[in-house]
Amino acid sequence: MIETEPAENYSIATYQSDKERRNWSLVNKILVVDDEPTIRELAQIILQDEGYSVITAENGVDAIQKVRDEIPDLVLLDIVMPGMNGFEVCRILKTEAKAKFIPIVMFTVLGRDTDMKFAKESGCDGYFLKPFSPEDLIAEVKNRLRKTEQ
Repeated sequence: MIETEPAENYSIATYQSDKERRNWSLVNKILVVDDEPTIRELAQIILQDEGYSVITAENGVDAIQKVRDEIPDLVLLDIVMPGMNGFEVCRILKTEAKAKFIPIVMFTVLGRDTDMKFAKESGCDGYFLKPFSPEDLIAEVKNRLRKTEQ
């Protein structure tokens, strides 16, 4: 069972302060969560070449812990993973005080309307389909990060 931290009484200012205490830099940190090593590595290379700091996780439990420890600026989250799926991970993170302001983009091959509906209901901030081109991935990341700065 994964324990969650209550989201009450946690503000954007507190979130920014926590990031500063964790050696936050001007480089945006992206967490890529996917059980397929080739997808993780490809996304990591593309994003690092664009100047982002990238951390990775191969499953939902690992992703939740990395969000808690690293406080990334954005999470790219696969839906279909062994154990805990992306919908479950997203629901948990969106209830946690330190994670609720972090944008989560579902990063998946599932393109059906029902999948997108479930993703939205889980609290995700965006939906990005695989396979992807490097240009589309970079554009999606920049767009999501720009929205959080506003």
